[in-house]
Amino acid sequence: MIQDDAGVGARVPRFDGPRKASGRARYVDDMSRPGMLHAAIAQSPYASARIKGYDLSRALELEGVRAIVTGADYAFRRVGGTLRDETMIAVGKVRYMGEPVAAVAAVDQETAERAAQLIEVDYEPLEPVITPDAALRPDAPIIHEDLSSYVKTLPGTPHGNVVWETEMADGDPDEAFANCAHVAEAVFETQAQHHGYMEPNGVLAEIDENDRIVVTASVQSVHMLQARVAEELDVPMSQVRAVAAEVGGGFGGKHHTNIHSIAAWLARVTRRPVKLVLSRITDMEIQKSRHPARIWIKTGCDAEGRLLARDVRITLDGGAYADESPNVLSLAVLLSRGPYRIPVMRARGRVVYTNKLRAGSYRGFGNPQITFASESQLDELALMSGIDPVDLRLKNALQPGDTWFGGQPIQTGAMTECLRQLRAARESAPALPPAAPHIRRGVGYAGLAHTCGLLGTSASVQLRGDGSVVLGVGAIDIGQGSGTVLTQMCADILKLPAEMIARTGVNSDAAPFNWKTAASRTTYMTGRAVVQATENLRTCMVEHAAEMLEADPDTMEIRPGGVIAATGTNKSVTFADVAMRSMFRTGGPLIGTGSLVYDGPPIDRANVRVEGMAFGNIGGYAFGAQCAEVEVDEILGTVRVVRAWSAHDVGQAINPTLAEGQIEGGLVHGLGLALCEQMVWDDDGRLANPSFADYRLPGAHEAPEIFPILVEEPDPTGPFGAKGLGEMPTVGIPAAIANAVAQATGKRIRRLPLTPERVLTAIDGEESE
Repeated sequence: MIQDDAGVGARVPRFDGPRKASGRARYVDDMSRPGMLHAAIAQSPYASARIKGYDLSRALELEGVRAIVTGADYAFRRVGGTLRDETMIAVGKVRYMGEPVAAVAAVDQETAERAAQLIEVDYEPLEPVITPDAALRPDAPIIHEDLSSYVKTLPGTPHGNVVWETEMADGDPDEAFANCAHVAEAVFETQAQHHGYMEPNGVLAEIDENDRIVVTASVQSVHMLQARVAEELDVPMSQVRAVAAEVGGGFGGKHHTNIHSIAAWLARVTRRPVKLVLSRITDMEIQKSRHPARIWIKTGCDAEGRLLARDVRITLDGGAYADESPNVLSLAVLLSRGPYRIPVMRARGRVVYTNKLRAGSYRGFGNPQITFASESQLDELALMSGIDPVDLRLKNALQPGDTWFGGQPIQTGAMTECLRQLRAARESAPALPPAAPHIRRGVGYAGLAHTCGLLGTSASVQLRGDGSVVLGVGAIDIGQGSGTVLTQMCADILKLPAEMIARTGVNSDAAPFNWKTAASRTTYMTGRAVVQATENLRTCMVEHAAEMLEADPDTMEIRPGGVIAATGTNKSVTFADVAMRSMFRTGGPLIGTGSLVYDGPPIDRANVRVEGMAFGNIGGYAFGAQCAEVEVDEILGTVRVVRAWSAHDVGQAINPTLAEGQIEGGLVHGLGLALCEQMVWDDDGRLANPSFADYRLPGAHEAPEIFPILVEEPDPTGPFGAKGLGEMPTVGIPAAIANAVAQATGKRIRRLPLTPERVLTAIDGEESE
């Protein structure tokens, strides 16, 4: 490992920082094309209704309108991931208020929006189903009448208004609870949360000179975008080119979405470029949210605080379409044991359709919900047992060599070290000034674990004639700094400065395949592919150099600055020398490639009962622990997080500065879930707060003083020993804050967000809603 300005472990500034800070970065809304049209969407005013017909005459009469498309024009194909239940535009029925029913292309944005408002749709309103409880009633209206005919890509059991069911069990907790000295049982609830990206979703679609569809979008995967547009428009993937624009935040909210195909459809109809950028209100009404959850959980321990059994039932509100709900549910079930030894464990879950906006992938992917419930309950067990909450966690923490719920072996894990360093950091912090009489203070802890190994990825590294290289990946840097981190890995292996490594733009024609920038997997998974590709290129260069120097390849070494030398001699050649030889004399141009699918140990289905698991293989477990110090105003009911500590098992920090930034940003993201963010629907299915004027995000003044702690115990399967980190800081902090509030007030609140009303209700000793 080298210690220059670009190697692993160096605090390299993000390469995209200057262009973003200076305003040179170009987002979709900054783009224009000659003859470009603007698009707008007509949305359903009902949460549930049949579409009986359309009247487009007034809209078509508007000067400047060039095309209008509706569900009546679409030879529809249902699409989706695990369950194919959605069309890109409503066909025959709308299932949530705001669902696209038509789209307009016009010469300017104002005209497009006016035309969308003039579209008349004849609806037959139906009774909406707004909550999971209502959806599960025996007499509930069925949201998807043809559910049984939908294509499933994995075995599952959707029925009625149930999208998906998942179960895992290792032993019988009903018997085990009889041997427990202490048992805690409760129901916890979490809310719908908007992704909070600063840039709304947007796309520019056009037809190129070869009659191919080119889709440029703010997106988290060009390859999934390409596949989705091709499927919805019924063309081969070879006829769609997907290009990643600059991404102004994603957090799971910028995967493939219906607006990409709608814009491409309009471009095909008009034969002109079409730009569709959603307003903040429209984005919040038609995109995605975090899954609201209700979790019943029961956990038991012996008199010494050793955990013996747990039973969990999870109900997620999936909204009108499945999207990635089966996967979110599956991960919540898989992670429901938490980072602890619990010998007897059962978890059952279901996702339910409702007539609301679809819920989908979101930072944490179901884990913040289950962790809020499980880590809150651990504090309750600690109180029952008379054991310090951190000591209870230390007593039960998973260790390397243990197995995960599902039987997967834990190869490396620093859970114990995270807890120890976290507590030591908090206890050594300076004391706060005395609080006002009406302020109560509390400290809360939470443990966490998450995955970073999933699905497929690849990379390429090409040697250029001057000895510089080009790194190609399909992973999109959505603000987390992955472009910098992956370059550092390449630079470290080749001992090159950063300016000698170019990074290709990400488009589906040229970029090596990558599933998504998601699931905390880019550093761990794409990083492994980058290491493979770079080492492959290094081997090829060394073989050329050995032949040029008439030396044994095993005696060759890479030296800083693009030099290959025979060890212990002054004999050397440059990367440029090797490049010219390979290009013009022998062997051919040198390209290193790396490609893999997650290959860790799978779930042990022979010894653990598993049903409805929507993953083939997932793993790469990383651990962490978080602490929040809060002040509760007993007059106003407000909660202020004063200081927070966040310790994470990162394996090896490729770039400590960027890792610490991920911790700080992720923690504040979780603070919003804990204290203030909530999407609210009226009884008729209308989203009541679809703007940042009414949807409250935490501001900079509400961010606490944050102390990131990087715990480095290298993982032999990770690139340079690294693990993923992106989602982990969001996962545990809501539970840590709730535990701190419980310590401050003596009252346990089991529903997020911890609003002033709920806090005051708890302090007054009344039942919280």
